[in-house]
Amino acid sequence: MKHDRYWRHHRPHRPPPWLGWEHEGQHGFGDWGRPSHRKRGGCLFFQFAGVFGLVALLATGGMAALAFVFTRLFAGDAQMAVMVWIAGCSLSVALPVLAIALAVRAFSGIARPLASVVSAAEAVANGDLSVRVPAEGHGDFYRLAAVFNHMLEELESADRQRRNLTADVAHELRTPLQIIQGNLEGILDEVYEPTEEHISATLDETRLLARLVEDLGTLSLAESGQLALIREQVDVGELLLDVQTSFSSQAEAAGIGLLVRVEGEPESMTISADAGRMDQVLGNLVVNALRHTHAGGTVVLGAEPMAGGVRITVEDTGEGIAPEDLPAVFDRFWKGDRSRSHTSGAGSGLGLAIVRQLVHAHGGEVEVESALGQGTTFTVELPADAG
Repeated sequence: MKHDRYWRHHRPHRPPPWLGWEHEGQHGFGDWGRPSHRKRGGCLFFQFAGVFGLVALLATGGMAALAFVFTRLFAGDAQMAVMVWIAGCSLSVALPVLAIALAVRAFSGIARPLASVVSAAEAVANGDLSVRVPAEGHGDFYRLAAVFNHMLEELESADRQRRNLTADVAHELRTPLQIIQGNLEGILDEVYEPTEEHISATLDETRLLARLVEDLGTLSLAESGQLALIREQVDVGELLLDVQTSFSSQAEAAGIGLLVRVEGEPESMTISADAGRMDQVLGNLVVNALRHTHAGGTVVLGAEPMAGGVRITVEDTGEGIAPEDLPAVFDRFWKGDRSRSHTSGAGSGLGLAIVRQLVHAHGGEVEVESALGQGTTFTVELPADAG
């Protein structure tokens, strides 16, 4: 996959001279003047062969000189002279063969994998993240190829997420901006009267934009590990009761029961956490539960002690989530029903992504279980002290 912007604006018409590359298509070079794997591997092979050949030549000359010296020293012993000459000739033949064998082994075990890694690195530098290094054999070069390919997979995934995030943000901003622009233009063109209704609708959309920007900022800080947490001793039972109080009016208006069930002694239900951020986590989960639970249903906030921490659950009797959608519920801008808009009550799609990042920032884990038509349960496990 190519970086489109990089491809349009930074593709060189001529390779940089300091790389020692020629024009495209010359001297067996491939695209952009880069040497192919075969050409690069062949050059490295001849380099290895030359080094080993020189060593073999020096060794052969030394053995010949040694044979000559021994022959002169034992000139009176014809049998010794013959043996020395035979040994010298044998070494003269064996050493070049050994040098060739070592060169071939070095080429297959070192030069070829190294050439593949270098060529792949050049392709990545030119914006191609789809390239992979053949992971063959065993040893350090095999591990290098495997790690290199894993790195490229992560880079490709990050690049794909970046593109998707850009498209999603543009999509989420488009609707409120169009409403704001339409209302203001209508008032200026005297199509609408500047009534409280039109002004309130416009103000609601600006608040939606502000909330979206704030959520994106929170998510960005959490993902980069730069979100500051003000830790204190938090009683989880009291935290759940506060959340219940905050959303009781909304639940009552929707005809949904909002309950709290806490098991365990107060001393076992205390954690070191940022109370404001944990309130945000539970608030996002409760909002999601109320949105997908019909009148007459219930949402239960539960908590119980576990080994080394506390387990919190938000359980609803709502419409549930399809099994194929469960792996994506914590992704940015994921929505259970894509056809719903902001005006019909759907959120921005960042709430659950923020939940996951905030829970991870506290050293905890969050999971979801659901069945269509039977409800959904989010489980948050937090350590008593994340250090």
